[in-house]
Amino acid sequence: MNQFLAFTFIGLLYGSAYSIAASGLVLTYTTTRVFNLAHGAVSMVMAFVYWQLTQSAHVPTWAAIALVLLVIAPLLGVVIDRVIARNLGEAPVSVTLVVTIGLFVLLIGVAEQVWPSDVARSVPQFFGLDAFTIGTFNLSYHYALTIVLSAVVAGGLYVLLNRTRTGTAMRAAVDNRELLGLFGGSPRRVSTLSWSLGCSLAALAGILLVSQVGLDYYQLTFLVIDAFAAAMFGRLQSLPLTFLGAMVLGLLQGYAGYLPQGQLSDGVTSALPTIVLFVVLIFIPQVRLRVGQIKGILAAPVPRLRRSLEVGLGLVVFGGFIAQLLSDVNSIRLGSALAYAIVMLSLVLLTGYGGYVSMAQLSFMGIGAAVVCKMNTTSPMAVLFAVLISAAVGALVALPVLRLTGLYLALATFAFAELMDSLVFQTNVMFGFNGSLNAQRMSLFGYTFGSKSSYNALILAVFVVIAVFLLVLRRGPIGRVLIAMRDSQAACGTLGLNQHWFRVGLFSLASAIAGLAGALLAGLRGTVSALDFQPISGLVLLLLAVVCGVTSMTGAFLGGFLLMLLPVLQSQFPALGGLEFLIIGIGAVCLGRDPNGLANMIFKLGARFAPVLPAQLRLAPRSKRPAVAFDDLPDSAPLEAERMAGHGVA
Repeated sequence: MNQFLAFTFIGLLYGSAYSIAASGLVLTYTTTRVFNLAHGAVSMVMAFVYWQLTQSAHVPTWAAIALVLLVIAPLLGVVIDRVIARNLGEAPVSVTLVVTIGLFVLLIGVAEQVWPSDVARSVPQFFGLDAFTIGTFNLSYHYALTIVLSAVVAGGLYVLLNRTRTGTAMRAAVDNRELLGLFGGSPRRVSTLSWSLGCSLAALAGILLVSQVGLDYYQLTFLVIDAFAAAMFGRLQSLPLTFLGAMVLGLLQGYAGYLPQGQLSDGVTSALPTIVLFVVLIFIPQVRLRVGQIKGILAAPVPRLRRSLEVGLGLVVFGGFIAQLLSDVNSIRLGSALAYAIVMLSLVLLTGYGGYVSMAQLSFMGIGAAVVCKMNTTSPMAVLFAVLISAAVGALVALPVLRLTGLYLALATFAFAELMDSLVFQTNVMFGFNGSLNAQRMSLFGYTFGSKSSYNALILAVFVVIAVFLLVLRRGPIGRVLIAMRDSQAACGTLGLNQHWFRVGLFSLASAIAGLAGALLAGLRGTVSALDFQPISGLVLLLLAVVCGVTSMTGAFLGGFLLMLLPVLQSQFPALGGLEFLIIGIGAVCLGRDPNGLANMIFKLGARFAPVLPAQLRLAPRSKRPAVAFDDLPDSAPLEAERMAGHGVA
């Protein structure tokens, strides 16, 4: 009986914390149209601030709680609202997700920079070890307080939104901000209040959980992210259903303690919230999520086939020459960058062209790498099987989520990445008991790419072939359908387009490209491990793709090199801590609204400096080619080029 009560109250503790965190998430979404993926990171940072006040500055506990919940967290909400999230609710769903993921990475970078991991930190629970007895079970006052606070928060928010003028104004701001202003309300003030309350609730969840989980950047962040399942159970609208979903989720985690000990059961226990999220996304009826509006995106220019082939051939020749001059270590770095660039090409197809946000491309890369390692042969058939299996898994993932769109679909890919990591990659199912696998390099037509330079040339050639294929696809009828679906799925449905099966094919092709990148990476390095394909790395992959330009091949090329440089900087400059996350987060927040990213800046610089370049260095007269880059404009559109340059696209 004591064991049952122990598991029950542990479940209620986590359920209560999930309820508080999910309530803040629902509040922010309901009133601002923004689903804040950085909610867990806010909770984590506020937990560190609470430690700083209580354990380092020796501020009394209740004073520290008041400072965090009533001053610091609300101020953070104000900054997020005024600096980052302003008018974000009117943007497409891909923009809102990428910007909040950028905030997520930014806050992790801040935490790593301010509170280095080489210092041990702990926070005691409230009331110490004091407890009271229920039957024969001793329940700590900390657990009881958490359970009571969750009910108070849920009830208070329900009253606020449904029984007060402020709550009415908050709900009205979502339906029609202009009309609210005509009736004397202030949409900006409502938005600021929502973000402040949301950050305070995230901080409260973090403070209640930190004594149980510990001060860990990722564990605490992802524990709060588990509350997404509860928010989705309430369909991001109903606070009572959110509270119920959080309690059910917490109890399931508590009763998971009855499972036998083992690697697989431990993986199931840790993945349980993600499993619930995936099931909820598939089976709970969707509501019309008010995340973003239908707006066309001015994409990067698309070159003609001849220009694509010329630039691609020049890139292969130049890259092959450079590869001959590099050391073994730098050769592996170059090949890794090119493999990551190929994965980012899959995001160009899926996100840049199709408008679907996927957070699982690194998982498909891991599948391709594992298949090549398992086959343990130099035959190109191993790479072919890796591509086919990755494509099949991508199709299987897309099939159960056929009816999901926008935010639901993005969260489903995130749930898939988490499940792959917990149930497959981190167990002996895929990467074995040692957590790593060995691979052989591919031979083609009797030629074995034994040297790293020759293998890098192969990877670069594959990148160019896929890039040219995607550009040809973009110029054709399929590309026009992709852009039409990205801009307005409703209009495509009206015209009779079967978007569901088209989307399955799109996901399958993007997964195949990512799997090919994984197969090539495994052959280059000779060994790969589960740590190479973690979900947090998948988020960074998506962010860099957007920062560098998710609508262009140039952006994918740049993004691959930046992603390769991250571990290099971490190993060579450990004192920088989370500075690289800080920089990526700032870049994602600043450039997340422009899917053309850094590549767009390169195009504009090319257009600006083209007149001053010697005639021998120009690819074409200025009147025809204002932008000198891998992605270029058609010769027949000089006036369109000038118009797009004025909008920051050329």
